[in-house]
Amino acid sequence: MLQSCTGAVRRATQNLNHTPFRSYSSAPSAQARHVKQSLRKLLRETAQPVAVDSSVRSQTKALSIFHGATLSSFTSIALDPHPLVAFSLRVPSRMALALNAHASNPQMQMSSHMVVNILSAAQPHIARLFSSPGLHPFSESEVQWTRSVDGLPIIKGALGAFSCTVIGRSLPLNDTQWLHSSMEEWEAEVQQVEGGSGLASELFIARVLRVEDVQEPEGQFEDDTLWTLPLLYHQRAYTTVGKIPNS
Repeated sequence: MLQSCTGAVRRATQNLNHTPFRSYSSAPSAQARHVKQSLRKLLRETAQPVAVDSSVRSQTKALSIFHGATLSSFTSIALDPHPLVAFSLRVPSRMALALNAHASNPQMQMSSHMVVNILSAAQPHIARLFSSPGLHPFSESEVQWTRSVDGLPIIKGALGAFSCTVIGRSLPLNDTQWLHSSMEEWEAEVQQVEGGSGLASELFIARVLRVEDVQEPEGQFEDDTLWTLPLLYHQRAYTTVGKIPNS
């Protein structure tokens, strides 16, 4: 799996440097619409973990401005030989620009520039805050957080958090040319592609450099057990896990 991901990233980097990407879309056929609708319906029945990516929007010697984005698609893709995670972001976005700017600087590749905060079941308000399209710098009044050793925000009360660095520039998901080793393979797939929502996303692959210690939040809470459970997104609503009777 790691070899295939690395090969895809290598080909994507070469294409990004030498070949302009072409997007492809047309009026969706009935079959294409049916596949997308069926898949969307199925995925709504599958609970997804909720995470917030925190990073630096701008930085000077005197001030760092942080912001965050709720990740709609996040998963672990490898542990050996390197721990890797993957997620997608809608583009254009400030977060995508910040992460790609870091990936373009070879001197910064071995330093973390983002923290993935896995939210607990007590934090749906944080997921909503960072999921809206506007810019959301970290504010003490809205989010309790501390700094990692690299100076990046770690959200208090999160189920867990880890510092990462992207292993290369993002991969465009509205064009699959980077998946193929030749233009002929890509052209053959393009002829089969039908339909498009008009929304663009890009895939990021990041290497986990450190698992962080997360501090407990300050204040009184109605149900302390929620802080020990994961926040999940299921059927267009936030929820968490529960035990199966007689399991």
